[in-house]
Amino acid sequence: MARQGMAMALLVVLLAAGCWATADAAAQLSKLPVNLQVTASPTSGQVLHGGEDVITVTWSLNATAGTDAEYKKVKVSLCYAPVSQKEREWRKTHDDLKKDKTCQFKVTEQAYASTGNVTYRVALDIPTATYYVRAYALDASGTQVAYGQTATGYTFNVVSITGVTTSIKVAAGVFSAFSIASLAFFFFIEKRKKNN
Repeated sequence: MARQGMAMALLVVLLAAGCWATADAAAQLSKLPVNLQVTASPTSGQVLHGGEDVITVTWSLNATAGTDAEYKKVKVSLCYAPVSQKEREWRKTHDDLKKDKTCQFKVTEQAYASTGNVTYRVALDIPTATYYVRAYALDASGTQVAYGQTATGYTFNVVSITGVTTSIKVAAGVFSAFSIASLAFFFFIEKRKKNN
């Protein structure tokens, strides 16, 4: 009886350890199948402005991909291109997707369909950089099980908002003109007083 209890306890410990290791193990990009075809509307090299321009991203299941029964959601992100990762550790690509910092800006996460698209206005807080688009197929637990990204060499640029709007420029111009006029007026008054 004691031997049976020990065997049962050992089995529970081994199962728990196996589950913990599986839960702790992150998906690796190099091991994911490239089962999604992804395109984006900007032309390669196009410059987009935060808060103004719109991107349409389209994805579909590759014809050779096989079954997509385990795909429950699709997550689309903007990813830093290699040129925008140089000497920036906080943007670096890592094969372990829990450590990967390439795709930090979510475009959408929605229920999976074998074909789909999303229209996304470039957010105001997207940093100035060069980007491409990647889509992940997620299983029921939210783990990446497949992916796709825009073609190699395809990138576009985003220029973030500077915070200087047209109204601020107009106000600065008006105040500058007022200060110059005030200076000229007081200079004229002082000169007149001296002459008297």
